[in-house]
Amino acid sequence: MTALPGETPGTVGTDTPQGVEPPAATDAEGPAHAEAPDTEESGGSEESEGAQEPAADGSEVDTPADDAPTGDATDGAEAGEASAGDASAGAEGDAAATAVLSEAQAELAAQRELRERIAKRKAEKDGPVAAGAKLSGTAADLLAAVRAVESGEKAGTEFFDSPAAAPAPRRPAPAPAGQPPRPATAAPADRAASPEAMEAVRAVLTEGGAPGALAHPATGTLGEQAAELLRADPWQLLAVPGVRPEQADGFARALLGAACGPDDGRRTSALVGWLLERAALQGHTALDAEAVRAALAERAVSDPKEAVRNAVEEGVVLVFQEGADPTELDASDEDQEGDDTGETAEAPEPVQVLLGLDRYALAEESLADGLARLMNACEKGADWAEAAAAAPSPSAAELIRTAAAAGLVAHSGGEAARAEPAALIAAARGLGLRALGATHSEDGRRRLADAAGAPDAAVTLAGLLSGTEGPGRDEDGALALDLLVVLDAPQLDVEGAAVLVEALADGARLVLSGDPGVLGSAGAGRVFADVLAARACPQVVSRTPDPGPIGELVSGIGIGELLQVEAPGKEVVIVPVRDAGEAVHRTVQLVADSVPRAFSIPATDTQVITVGHGGAAGTRVLNEALKQRLNPGPGRFGGFDPGDRVIHVPAPGRAVPGVVRSADAEGLHLECAGVPVVVPQERVESAVRHGWALSAHQAAGMRWPAAVVVLPGDAEAGLSRLWVYTAFGRGELHLSVVHGVDQALPHAVAQVPAQERTTRLRALLEALPTPDAAS
Repeated sequence: MTALPGETPGTVGTDTPQGVEPPAATDAEGPAHAEAPDTEESGGSEESEGAQEPAADGSEVDTPADDAPTGDATDGAEAGEASAGDASAGAEGDAAATAVLSEAQAELAAQRELRERIAKRKAEKDGPVAAGAKLSGTAADLLAAVRAVESGEKAGTEFFDSPAAAPAPRRPAPAPAGQPPRPATAAPADRAASPEAMEAVRAVLTEGGAPGALAHPATGTLGEQAAELLRADPWQLLAVPGVRPEQADGFARALLGAACGPDDGRRTSALVGWLLERAALQGHTALDAEAVRAALAERAVSDPKEAVRNAVEEGVVLVFQEGADPTELDASDEDQEGDDTGETAEAPEPVQVLLGLDRYALAEESLADGLARLMNACEKGADWAEAAAAAPSPSAAELIRTAAAAGLVAHSGGEAARAEPAALIAAARGLGLRALGATHSEDGRRRLADAAGAPDAAVTLAGLLSGTEGPGRDEDGALALDLLVVLDAPQLDVEGAAVLVEALADGARLVLSGDPGVLGSAGAGRVFADVLAARACPQVVSRTPDPGPIGELVSGIGIGELLQVEAPGKEVVIVPVRDAGEAVHRTVQLVADSVPRAFSIPATDTQVITVGHGGAAGTRVLNEALKQRLNPGPGRFGGFDPGDRVIHVPAPGRAVPGVVRSADAEGLHLECAGVPVVVPQERVESAVRHGWALSAHQAAGMRWPAAVVVLPGDAEAGLSRLWVYTAFGRGELHLSVVHGVDQALPHAVAQVPAQERTTRLRALLEALPTPDAAS
């Protein structure tokens, strides 16, 4: 096999044989359990080669509830499990009778409006929406509302039915520097349901044989009228996170008896929506219609084409087509059949028909429009020539010159290339521009601020958009910035990117900077990859290599080669193991003893990264073993003790490392990057996990002095080049690889590319006129 350095007697803290022995079979959590490979990456995973295709291919993709807060995906749940913590924890609405509509009335009004829109769409439906063309239905209504408010034609409150539904006021600008940080509270999800609504839902669930624990998430998803909706359409239960089709079918049979069947329109529409929601967990913003039909057929739907048509007419999904413009959804199939004479008609150009949820359709349309606005509204007043000449490297100079002349720039490079956007920020500030860098993690923010030489030159994206970090908003509500550089851009999902671009003023510059070799976003979309592929804006590719043995190793992985690198200081070490039990033992030994002794790196600065949450050497097992060794305790705070390393997920796809400090009636008290955070009791189970061991998706965008990557025998199905590249690049000074996959590692690096995500952003960007043509 292609060996990594360190298999010789230089292995840190181990006395293993020099060769790599074939790994013994490793038990996962059951033969059908999809967590044993890296399926925690299903929320936007691009590395699972043999893991599952999009959910629409009929395969089952688990998104375990007990690992919902992994920062990898939207909160999912195992079959039969539904964590009440995934439901709303928002504040109760004011019960006092006033002239303002009650929440229940507002909900009814919203439902009436939705039914009217669906009826209107049925009457006006005249075919699919061509890629790059305008939206129809709900997405078009939302986009028109946004544009009307932006232009000043209408006030924002005009699009709300009542003051009760009006948007919350904008958050104030951050407090002046020097003030102590205020304790942050994890934001609640949706508003809490009334006790009456909860009891009504629980009664319907019990009648249908469903667990009463689903009452909380069901009301959080379906609202105050959840009981009525479920009784009229039991398959609405599929909208609740973690519920699977077979469970919804059983629930429907119990409520409806012989009145329901596999071709019930309510069932087929719910299945189509469920398939697309599952696909979004894997990063897709749309699915090929044929894949959806095939998945419906596997679920006993006798006429999948009619089921898809019905879902489109009901407004469950939108339909788009890439390529030619057929007049019917199935025209591309029918045109192949030939005429009555037996002659075969000339085959038309292939047309890919896509189905998508309106939330992602709106986000992609809005993002494409916003990027075009930035490209066409760039102001080129300042003279950047002197700043480019003073740049610390040729690549930095190229980036400065490119940003001077363009409103949108894509910059790609490895870890060392982060110095180039830092130089751009410093140069822009030297010209008097309001320039800032944004990262996805506090660790990334700190590293960027150090590289730029200014503590206030970098913020986190979450802090920037919430108003707790950065310059705040101007009088028009836009971010008060002339230049924004977003690092770790591959982690941008389409909805987050759309919100960010909408917040930038006309004339502002946006630079998307990142490493194309790392794992993609936990949410739906592939924004950075689509921008690069569309070539709609100038691109700068860094020529700055990552230094040292780790940099050389990772660079080789990026081009598909698992190189032998010289590591005289034991920067890279391989620890061969025979089975998962030995992998856990060696991992704990490395973190607790070997790495601290050999490199003076404490256990708190060593991060363990493994392929999945489940399995005999997944994050759960490793975290339990590491806690017993590093911070033993009874777990008296809901499984946590003071001093425990944790990962906090305030929102899906966002993982924040922290340490447990205490707990009280208010909730679990954490310290995350020096900032106190309080997680309410009802959110602890779904939003906090031990953090000694993480998945690669959780670790992306962060680095530690030392990293221990664990590859047990059952990890083979979850390995890909992107996964290995991301995991191996998390250590700054030292990398240990606990190696039990034998030839699967070089095979994954050489031959397992990223799983492609189905998105529409690239086509939308390619359809945009170039800045020269627009002028």
